[in-house]
Amino acid sequence: MGQQLAEGSIDEQLTAPSGDGSIYGQFCPVAMAAELLATRWTLVVLGEMLSGSTRFNEIHRGVPRMSTALLSKRLRELTAAGVMTRQGSEYVLTPAGRDLAPIVQGLGRWALRWVDTDCSLGNLDVRLLMWNVRRNLRPDPLPPRRVVVEFHYPELSPDEQRFWLIVAPGCAVDLCSIEPGREVDVLVTADLRAMTSAWMGISTFAEEIDAGRINLDGDAKLARSFASWIGRSGLARVE
Repeated sequence: MGQQLAEGSIDEQLTAPSGDGSIYGQFCPVAMAAELLATRWTLVVLGEMLSGSTRFNEIHRGVPRMSTALLSKRLRELTAAGVMTRQGSEYVLTPAGRDLAPIVQGLGRWALRWVDTDCSLGNLDVRLLMWNVRRNLRPDPLPPRRVVVEFHYPELSPDEQRFWLIVAPGCAVDLCSIEPGREVDVLVTADLRAMTSAWMGISTFAEEIDAGRINLDGDAKLARSFASWIGRSGLARVE
């Protein structure tokens, strides 16, 4: 047995549970928190829930590269740990879960400050970007009528080139990837990297528009006020 342990990989030895069932086997609070929160995808799932998603499909749209089986497993683990609770078809954060908000947001702000920009923008995902744009769009500056905004990313494959945001009176915002059959008020033609950079706060919309990497057509008033209503990541740096 001792020989088998010695021959095992270092990773296997470091991640093997200790005698009490824990991974680290330490009384250190950081180690205890890491056992629950440092598992793969867990912090990303919590970030999506802290942004307002409660239903399984909503959460999965915010973590599209995560398998549904693993998402189910993580939700069960977090429920068992008292971080969230299941209420019908919704997963709701408990006070313990909501108390993680400054930690998760702090990690995001740390990454924006210290992680290489090219590394951050090397993981582009148009569907994830548009899902987050939908969530953070600010309806208040828009006129009190239905507004349709089309996004066109010419460099992408045909099935990912076009998205529509439909802002209805009452502040409801829908995201469509199929042409909705309504007149478009503003057409946004953009380079995906530029749109992601501006939305994350790495650059600004004004900079990307001036550089010709984002172009706006349609209603002139809505185009001029684009930066006031399109919204940005909650972690975006303050200009």
